[in-house]
Amino acid sequence: MTQLGEIQQAILNDDLGAVASLDVPEAYRGVTVHKDEADMFQGLESRDKDPRKSLHVDEVPTPELGPGEALVAVMASAINYNTVWTSIFEPVSTFKFLERYGRLSPLSKRHDLPYHVVGSDLSGVVLRTGPGVHNWKPGDEVVAHCLNVELEGPDGHNDTMLDSEQRIWGFETNFGGLAEIALVKSNQLMPKPDHLTWEEAASPGLVNSTAYRQLVSRNGADMKQGDIVLIWGASGGLGSYATQYALNGGAIPVCVVSSPEKAEICRKLGAELIIDRNAEGYRFWKDENNQDPKEWQRFGKKIRELTGGEDPDIVFEHPGRETFGASVYAARKGGTIVTCASTSGFMHQYDNRYLWMNLKRIIGSHFANYRESWEANRLIAKGLIHPTLSKTYSLEDTGQAALDVHRNAHQGKVGVLALAPEEGLGVRNHELRAKHIDGINAFRNV
Repeated sequence: MTQLGEIQQAILNDDLGAVASLDVPEAYRGVTVHKDEADMFQGLESRDKDPRKSLHVDEVPTPELGPGEALVAVMASAINYNTVWTSIFEPVSTFKFLERYGRLSPLSKRHDLPYHVVGSDLSGVVLRTGPGVHNWKPGDEVVAHCLNVELEGPDGHNDTMLDSEQRIWGFETNFGGLAEIALVKSNQLMPKPDHLTWEEAASPGLVNSTAYRQLVSRNGADMKQGDIVLIWGASGGLGSYATQYALNGGAIPVCVVSSPEKAEICRKLGAELIIDRNAEGYRFWKDENNQDPKEWQRFGKKIRELTGGEDPDIVFEHPGRETFGASVYAARKGGTIVTCASTSGFMHQYDNRYLWMNLKRIIGSHFANYRESWEANRLIAKGLIHPTLSKTYSLEDTGQAALDVHRNAHQGKVGVLALAPEEGLGVRNHELRAKHIDGINAFRNV
C-alpha cells in the first residue's frame, strides 16, 4: 500500500491517532494549471474558454512545511469561481500572483512554480504542523478558510483582510485544496462540522465566509432584523448562503433567480419573495455601451410589488457589470450596495445621481477575516446554516465541474472528492444530522 493509501485507510478506519506516525508522501496528485499554457485561450471570448482543456491532474512534489503552517490530507474540496478564473487565465494569469508572492521571502519562493495547484476549499485531516503551531495536531479533522496573511505590517492587525500581504489561498498562492494534500497556514484551520460528510463540510468555506462578512458583519452591510435584502443569484454558491443569512437573521430576502427551478430552491430555503429575471425579461443593457434606465425602473417596481411598496435596505451584489446599474437604482434612500465580485464583468457603470442624491453607499467586501470565517463555520456546525452542495465530482473530473460553474449549469456548490473514495463518509454526529437532513439536502438532485 502506498503512503497516501495508508493515510487514507487510517482516516477511513477512524484511526486518526495513527496519522502522526505515518510517513508523509514525497508527492501527491493535485489539480493544476501550467504556466506554459497561459496563452492557450488567447483570442477567445470568455464563454468559449473550456476549463477541461487547462485543468490537469498531475503528480506534484509535497511542499516543504514552514513555521506556522500545516499539511492536510484532503478528503474533499469544492469549486469556486476563482478556480474558473484561474482555469481560463482571467482577468490575469494567476502565475503573476505566484511570481509576486515568490519575491516576498525565501519561504514564499516555494509558491513560484511552473504549475499552480488550485482550489480554495477543503475538508480533511491534519498530517503535520510546522514550528510554532500549538492549536492543531496530526489527526485533527478540519476545514480551511482561504485567507492567507503574513501580518508583519500594522494594517492587518485591526482587520486581517486589510493586511498588506493578504492573499486568497489556492488562487493567489500555490498548493491549494483541489488535491490529495494541501499546504495551509495554521490560522486557516477550523474544526470540521461533525454532522456533515467530507464533501458537505468542504463546500461552504469560501462562499459561506464571504456571505457572512458581506451581509452580516460590521465590515459589510451590518444587516439587522427587518431589513429587505435584494440578493442576486439567490440560489447560487454565494447567494444561497446570503439567502440563509437573511432568513436566519430576521431580514426579508428578495431573491433574484433565472429559472423556475432556482426559484423553487429559494422557496425550499424559506424565501417567499422571488423574481425570475428571465421570466420577467429584464434587459438592463440596450447594447454593449448603453444601459436602459427604464428597465431599472421596471425592476424597482417589481421589487416594491413584492415588498408592499418598500425598496431594499441592502443589495447583495456579485454579478457586477450586468446588474450594477440596476442595483444602485434599486437600493432605498440611504441604502447599501455591498459587492464582493464581478462575475459578469469588472467595469461597472451606474448613474451616480441615484447614489449621491439619495445618500446611498457602496461597500467593497472581499472574503472574510479569521474571526468572521470562524463565526460562519460555527453556524454551520450548529446546524443554523446549511451547506448547499448539489453535486460532487471526482478529482479527475474537476475540469467538468469547473465548466459547469463557468456556464452557470449548476445549483449551489459543486463538490470534488479527493482522498474520500465515495460520498457520504465522515459523519460523526448522526443525531444532529438527522435533525437537519432536509436542510442539508435542499440542493441535492436539483
